Amino acid sequence: MKCSLGIDFGTLSARALLVEVETGRELASEVYEYANGVIDDRLPSTGEKLPPDWALQDPRDYLRALEVTVPAVLKQAGVKPNDVVGIGIDFTSCTMLPIDKKGEPLCFDPKWAGNPHAWVKLWKHHAAQPEANKINQVARELGYEHILMRYGGKISSEWFFPKALQILDEAPEVYEAADRLIEAGDWIVLQMTGVETRNACAAGYKAMWEKATGFPPNEFFKALDPRFEHVVDEKMSRNISPIGSKAGELTPQMAEKMGLVPGTAVAVANIDAHVAVPAATVTDVGTMVIIMGTSNCHMVLGREPKIVEGMCGYVEDGILPGFFGFEAGQSCVGDHFAWFVENCVPGSYEKEAQERGLSIHKLLEEKASKLKPGQSGLIALDWWNGNRSILVDVDLTGMMLGMTLATKPEEMYRALIEATAYGTNIIIDAFDSSGVAVNEIVACGGLPDKNEMLMQIYADVTNREFKIAESAQTCALGSAMWGAVAAGKARGGYDNIQEAASKMARVKDKSYKPNPEAHEMYARLFAEYKTLHDYFGRGANDVMKRLKAIKEAQHS
Repeated sequence: MKCSLGIDFGTLSARALLVEVETGRELASEVYEYANGVIDDRLPSTGEKLPPDWALQDPRDYLRALEVTVPAVLKQAGVKPNDVVGIGIDFTSCTMLPIDKKGEPLCFDPKWAGNPHAWVKLWKHHAAQPEANKINQVARELGYEHILMRYGGKISSEWFFPKALQILDEAPEVYEAADRLIEAGDWIVLQMTGVETRNACAAGYKAMWEKATGFPPNEFFKALDPRFEHVVDEKMSRNISPIGSKAGELTPQMAEKMGLVPGTAVAVANIDAHVAVPAATVTDVGTMVIIMGTSNCHMVLGREPKIVEGMCGYVEDGILPGFFGFEAGQSCVGDHFAWFVENCVPGSYEKEAQERGLSIHKLLEEKASKLKPGQSGLIALDWWNGNRSILVDVDLTGMMLGMTLATKPEEMYRALIEATAYGTNIIIDAFDSSGVAVNEIVACGGLPDKNEMLMQIYADVTNREFKIAESAQTCALGSAMWGAVAAGKARGGYDNIQEAASKMARVKDKSYKPNPEAHEMYARLFAEYKTLHDYFGRGANDVMKRLKAIKEAQHS
């Protein structure tokens, strides 16, 4: 039995999934919770308080994840190391770090461990917004709007160059000390193979790279800062490897740590959301894949480039070879509901949940499911972590309207879920109006299996059927599929991702179909959401930004 291994590096943990190549049968999985999780309060090395909007990670957690999860899945499944033909990696992105000439993260060096800029900047590190603003401004001034338009008109603070420029602006000594700045997914592949390989997915979606033209010219980076002129050649690489290709083979040192055989094929790294597309059975145009978890990512394939307002990007061969891959997303979904449960649920609800053996989420879902659309009189804007699409503005904040002294927690909980569904509908409308078809939807990620009410609300709001990927671990499965492609048919894998998807990916029999009566009411509510969305999000009233500025001033 030939197997492939997918390793999914998420926001709080990493998961290894061992899969039978011939059938896609999931043999074993293991999760490693990061010891330091998301570092957004204090630096572990010194206890130094971090400024607002920072989000760091410890790369030791990534290495430890490999050493813990891979031997565990082999043991669980009783699979011999030489039966694993390939390994695929996916990572949250843009998650990037500075490394030295040996490939070691600067934060491993005691000299730099006390400097926050020497650590990994996680995807949701938003403190580089001034740098993102500058990049957008300079691009317009110098006539590079065509680059911005590939990303819906704006470069996000979450992406590579704003984070790199923030290091240069605030810690030039760290920038100078760094031999390279690298995506965490590419860094893990470097650790596994000993070969630095930059993946086209992250380069295209997060670093302004285009297959036809490469990176923006040096004059653009010089206009940002003369010291930044040669950032690509000095700190990165112009050698970009296509998805599905083989990055290299497992080194003896890493093979020993992971319990595998030296020489095992390792695929070029990929972004977590993007690997889920073929794992959700999607290998052609017209079907949106929504990865629903901490955040939402919306992925669609097309045959030609299209400009879509506020999308995270379109990249040729970015998701699957031979297609333009379109991406949009919402910054706060699962995080949204977790915030509410942790901060806004009264003790009486906690007591009831405990007595009935339910989680707080399940209790709230049960109570909220009894409500009709619009019954609460509430509507919310889902910007607790800013807006990724279509407004591309991390300085926007959340809002709930319509509360009274009679408002109950389950009504607020449902309103937050509805808000994320409205946000997804905004994205679908943007794709449709720009000529990128969204005929059907396949959902995957953590939420579809956890909350039936949420899935029905999404179907009712969007007026589209939601199919569900069979695997609860779609990202890890997608990585395992790419690992099988990296190995190739000659070594027991597949020669292309379409073959892998036809054998290894499936959707469930159950789907969520829209209720016409519910959709009619949600259409009225969505119109109200859109009015608020445009009023607070497009500059008519910048009160959210003014309040945030006051808050930051009080923290300084």
